[in-house]
Amino acid sequence: MKRVLLVAISFCFFLSCNETIKEDKDLVKKEIIKQKGVVTTEANEFWNTLQTLCGKSFEGKLELPENDEDFGGKQLVMHVRSCEDNVIRIPFFVGDDKSRTWVLTFEDDRIQLKHDHRQEDGSEDEVNMYGGKTTNSGQATIQSFPADQHTKNIIPAASTNIWWITLEDNQFTYNLRRLGTDRVFRVSFDLTKTIETPEAPWGWKD
Repeated sequence: MKRVLLVAISFCFFLSCNETIKEDKDLVKKEIIKQKGVVTTEANEFWNTLQTLCGKSFEGKLELPENDEDFGGKQLVMHVRSCEDNVIRIPFFVGDDKSRTWVLTFEDDRIQLKHDHRQEDGSEDEVNMYGGKTTNSGQATIQSFPADQHTKNIIPAASTNIWWITLEDNQFTYNLRRLGTDRVFRVSFDLTKTIETPEAPWGWKD
């Protein structure tokens, strides 16, 4: 009986020691990951997925509003043209209009979206670099950008704008909603079909 009891005690001690060792290893592993700066968040996942599209171009489809004189009936193209570690630039072409570029910046687990508008000669548009920054790490497939103070200053009516981008295996969508109004916009791009790379947008050089 005593022998059985000693074996049982020894076994429990062994399990306890193993569990402690496992916990210590997990803590060490987490600390190593933290020190290397490779902790993955959903913002990281979104950003890394977007990086895989670099250099590719896709044709879009206007979904909302259904009838829009500025975008309706025109070829819509996005080109993930420039990818740095923390900055991605995506020109958005509307027919022959090459004035628009979406600029996304990733810093401190937050993503900022800005709209760079150019004249045909490459000079900045009077209304430029409006947008916003995520307020949390978002989700791996969606990031939202409420209008920032700069946007309110240059476009007072857009102070309630919320932009969001969804990024899934087969589709990229760019969306806008102006809270308190009927202002809404959505264009989707089929990521399963690449198209020929367009010429440089206004203000860029090949």
